[in-house]
This record gives sequence, C-alpha cells and structure tokens, in this order.
Amino acid sequence: MNLFFGYMSLATDSDRLQSKGPQEGSRWMSPPGRHRHGRGGEGLLVMIGALLVVSGVLLGLVLTSPGAVSGEFQLQAPLPGSSTPTNVAAAAASVSPSVVQLESDSGLGSGVIYDSEGLILTAAHVVEGVNEVRVRLADGRLLEGTVVGTHTVTDIAVISIPGVDLPVALLGYGTAAEVGETAIALGSPFGLNQTVTAGIISATGRTVNGVPMVQTDAAINPGNSGGPLINASGQVIGINDIIFTEGGGNDGIGFAVAIDVAIVVADQIVAGEDVQLASLGVATIPDTSGDGGAIVRQILTGSAADEAELRVGDRIVAIDGESILDPSQLFAAVVSHRPGASAEVEFARDGRLMTIRVTLGGINP
Repeated sequence: MNLFFGYMSLATDSDRLQSKGPQEGSRWMSPPGRHRHGRGGEGLLVMIGALLVVSGVLLGLVLTSPGAVSGEFQLQAPLPGSSTPTNVAAAAASVSPSVVQLESDSGLGSGVIYDSEGLILTAAHVVEGVNEVRVRLADGRLLEGTVVGTHTVTDIAVISIPGVDLPVALLGYGTAAEVGETAIALGSPFGLNQTVTAGIISATGRTVNGVPMVQTDAAINPGNSGGPLINASGQVIGINDIIFTEGGGNDGIGFAVAIDVAIVVADQIVAGEDVQLASLGVATIPDTSGDGGAIVRQILTGSAADEAELRVGDRIVAIDGESILDPSQLFAAVVSHRPGASAEVEFARDGRLMTIRVTLGGINP
C-alpha cells in the first residue's frame, strides 16, 4: 500500500488532462438484428401483450388503493437533516467562495480562507520550499500570497493575502464528525478549479503519520491537498491531505487533517509561537480483554496524568465523553485540545469506572 500527498506537480501531472476515447479492446453492443415471425408467433405476441395490459391495470389498482398506501409500499419523506443531493449542493455552494487555488513554480494545491483578514489554511507540503504563492480566488482574481508559516509534523500551513471582507468558510471546530455522515471535498484536482466531490466519513480518530485524520471515500486527487473537507452543514471538518493507494490512483481511502488539530496549529503559527500539541503524558497499549480502551503502561513524571494521579494499569475509556477504543483514538482525542486546556478523563481501575479532570500539558512534536 502506498501513501500519496494530494499535491499536483506541474512537471509530472500537467499532461494528465487529456481526453480519452474508447479504450482499445472495449466491446460495444450493436443494435439487435431484425427477425421474421410466422402467424403463430404473431398470435402468441398478441396474447402476451394482452396479459401485460391486464397485469398493469391490476398493479395500478393495487398501488393506488388506500390499503397499499398504508402498507409496505408506502413512500417515506427523507429524514430531517439527511444528506440529499440538494444538501450537498447547498453545502458546497456555501463554502466554494472561500476555496482558493494555490500556484507556485513547482506545482499547485488548494486552500480555504478561514479569516476575513485574508488568512488561508492549507497543507504544508503544498508550499514546501517557497515563501510566496499565487492565490486564485473563486471569483477569478489572482493575488500574491505570503507563507506565514508551516508545521511539517502536522502538515499544516497558513498563507496571508491582502484584502478585506473576504469570503470565509465556517469551521467545524469542536464539532464531532460522525462515521457515515456526508463528506464533501473541494479544491483543484489536476488544476480543475472549484471541483466538488462527495462521499461519506469512513472513520474518525485515525492517526496517520502521527497526525489525527478524518478518513473519507470522497475523491481526493493531486491538487486537492490543502482544500477543505466539509460536512452537509457546510462546516470545514478537515484539511485534505493524503490518500492510500495501491496503483497510484484514487481507491476511495483519503485522509484530511482533523480541523480541531489544524486550527490549534494554525493559531500558533499566526502568533509566531513554537507549535505545541496537547499531551496527557502517558504511554499506552491496546486493551486485549475485549472491553476496549487504552491501558496505561507508563506515566511521564510531572505530566498531566502524573498530577491527576493516574496509575499504570488504568484503562482509559473516554475523553470528555468521547469513547476511546485504542491508543490511536486516545492520542487523537487529546491533541484535539489546546495545550493548557481542561479535559475529563474516564478510566477503569480495579473493576470500577472513575472520572478525573486534568489540565493538559504541551509538547513539541
């Protein structure tokens, strides 16, 4: 399995935008041939036709009778808040004005304006090695952007452009992404500006390359990197980043940096601070009993866990009410907080469930 960034290199990907005709060896269905029928065949066809007409009338009576309407054939209205094509279109339309294309001499990617003063979230690998980028807005304007800073560990960067009253995306900071809900990716795959693809959230709390990610089957391709992944409410829930693939194409396994982590990192970049991530101060292993959770195997002296008197052997099962199934989810839940924030830790000890409140520390990843 290979790992690819959704970043488009102009040197290697520009020739991919070619129209494709029928592939060699493809099979086409020809029109059916004409056959003659004798009188006996014509009589049979008339009988079959009459039966079909009678069957249609009877079926119509059944489907329009009061009993049928109240029975198993009754049509139901969509559930409130369900993800219909209309919801996808409305969500995309609400965010599209804030989605930008980022261009440099080495390639292109995407970004999203998250502050009206001209701050743009994107992926760090999109602006790797450059200090200036060309920013193409949704309305066609081309502006010069300055790279404010990058954080390669989380692959988050911030760009600044001049302007006031710019369209700003709504961030879903603190909004729990749910498996199965609609996920919509926006950006410039292969340089195709303002492209929208849709799917679902396949998983949350994934840790990929040490970074909490949202997994989706919405198509993410070269050029999508740095663009927003949004939900059906039009809230940004992640920054599109990488895909897993066997053959180099999109296999429906894409990942976006969770927005809670992205904005914590971005705020520190803008403030000119060394980026820190929240830390509980424990080393854990998976629970093998089948109960789920993360078993504490080591506690860092002076850490949040140490001061809260967690013990080796405690099984952490929730952070702020969010269930923890394994160490990966524990890590994702902790770093979604800001360093110095308070968090409620639920754990099992000696067969009893206990809850404590801790003040999370910070580490330089």
